[in-house]
Amino acid sequence: MKDKQAMPSDNNLDLVIRNAEVVTASDRFICDIGVRDGKIVALGQSLGNAKEEIDASGMLVLPGGVDAHCHLDQPMPDGIRMADDFFTGTRAAVCGGTTTVIPFAAQEKGGSLKEAVMDYHRRADGRAVIDYAFHLIVADPTPAVLNEELPVLIQEGFTSFKVYMTYDDLKLSDREMLEVLDVARRHKALVMVHAENADCISWLTEKLINEGNIEPRFHGLSRPSVVEREATHRAISFAELVDVPILIVHVSGKEAIEQIRWAQGRGLKILAETCPQYLYLTAEDMGLHGDHGYEGAKCVCSPPPRDPENQKAVWHALANGVFSVFSSDHAPFNYDDPKGKKLGGEAQPFNHIPNGVPGIETRLPLLFDGVRRGKLSLHQFVELTAYKPAKIYGLYPRKGTIAVGADADIVLWDPNRKVRIANSSLHHAVDYTPYEGIEVTGWPMTTLSRGEVIVRNGEYLEPTAGRGRFLKAGQPEL
Repeated sequence: MKDKQAMPSDNNLDLVIRNAEVVTASDRFICDIGVRDGKIVALGQSLGNAKEEIDASGMLVLPGGVDAHCHLDQPMPDGIRMADDFFTGTRAAVCGGTTTVIPFAAQEKGGSLKEAVMDYHRRADGRAVIDYAFHLIVADPTPAVLNEELPVLIQEGFTSFKVYMTYDDLKLSDREMLEVLDVARRHKALVMVHAENADCISWLTEKLINEGNIEPRFHGLSRPSVVEREATHRAISFAELVDVPILIVHVSGKEAIEQIRWAQGRGLKILAETCPQYLYLTAEDMGLHGDHGYEGAKCVCSPPPRDPENQKAVWHALANGVFSVFSSDHAPFNYDDPKGKKLGGEAQPFNHIPNGVPGIETRLPLLFDGVRRGKLSLHQFVELTAYKPAKIYGLYPRKGTIAVGADADIVLWDPNRKVRIANSSLHHAVDYTPYEGIEVTGWPMTTLSRGEVIVRNGEYLEPTAGRGRFLKAGQPEL
C-alpha cells in the first residue's frame, strides 16, 4: 500500500490520528496517521503514543482542500470593496475543509506587476489562518512586464497567471494574449483564461440598457453561452498556435465544454475548471423569467448561471474527466453595502453590479453532496478539490494528498451529516450566501493545517491570525 511506514513506539509523535479511513485520489485504506513538526511522518497500524490523539472512527479522512481560484482583499475600482480579507476568507475556507488557497495578485493597467505582488504580500502578512500561494493577474503586458517582471516572478514561485478576454480594465487584445502565452511557454508557467467575448457583451449590454432592461436578470442575457463558446474556441486556438497548455476557468455549461472536449480529443493540453455556481444556481436565481427585484444581484457572476440542462452537462463533464479543477471563485461582495452589490447604497443597472458570488466555505460540501448522490466518485472528489489543483499549480506533493512527507493538512469528514446551508452559520464576512437553504449530506468536522487542529467537531478554534504561510509554487505538473 502506498506511502505506508511503521514507526516504533518511542517515536515522539506530536499527533496520531487513529482508525483513519484514508481516501486519496487513488487509494482507500485504514491506518493510523503519525504527525511530527507539521508533516505526516507515518502511515501504519498501531503507531506509538503521541502528545495528542484523535479517534477518526466513523469518519472519512481526506486531504485538506486546495481552493485554486478565489479572490481575497483584491484591490477593486470605483469604490468597490471585497468583504473578505485574508483573515476572514481563510477562516471561512478552513471551516469548509480547505487548507490551502490561491488568490490573485492583480496588476492594474499602467501599474507594475511586481508592485502588485508586493502589495498583496502586505495584505496577506499577519492575516492568513492557512497556507496560501498567489496567482498573478496580467492586465497590462508591456515589454517590461513580459521581458523583465514576469520571468523573474515565475522564478520566484509565481508560476501561474490569469488573463481576461472581457472587462474593460482587465481584458487583453488577441495580440497581447499571444505574447503572454509565449512567455508562459518559454518559462514553463501556466496561463488561466477567463473566456468571454468582450465586444459581444458590450454590444448586447448597450442594446439592453437602451431598451430600459437594467435589472439583474438581464445580466445573463448580456452574456449568453455563445460569447463563452466563441472565446473558449479562440483561447484554444491561441494555445494551439503558441504550443502551450492553458486552463479555462469557471466554465459554465455545455457549449464551452464541447469546445474543450474537442480540443482534448485532438491531443491539445487544454485544462478546465468549474465552480459550485454552475451546479446549483440557474438564470432563474437572477430572475430571468420572473421578477425577483434586486435580490437577483446576489447571483450575478460571469459567466452567469444558466439552466438545468447546462447543470447536467457540468456534472457529466466533472465525472468524465473534462475538468481538472473544482474551485469556488469566491468573490466576496456584500449585498446590502454601498461598496458592494448596492454601489452607493442604491440598486444598480446590471452592468454596474460587482460580479461574483461567495462560496469559499461551501465549495467542498456542495460537491461532496454530489458524491452522495452518485454523480461522481469519492476519489474524483479528492482529485478535483485537492490533488489535481496541487499538482497543476506546483504545490504537490506538499499539498493535495495524505502521504509520508506531505504537510499534515487533513480533514475528518462526517459523510452522513445533513446540513442546511445558512449564512448565519458561515464564517466569511459576506452578508449572504447564494446557497441559502440548500441541504447537503456530508460535512467537514475536524480540520488540521500542518498538524494543528484549526476546527474541532465543527467548532472554529480561533488560531493565531497570520499562522498561514506563503507557498512558493513549483513548475506546474500537467
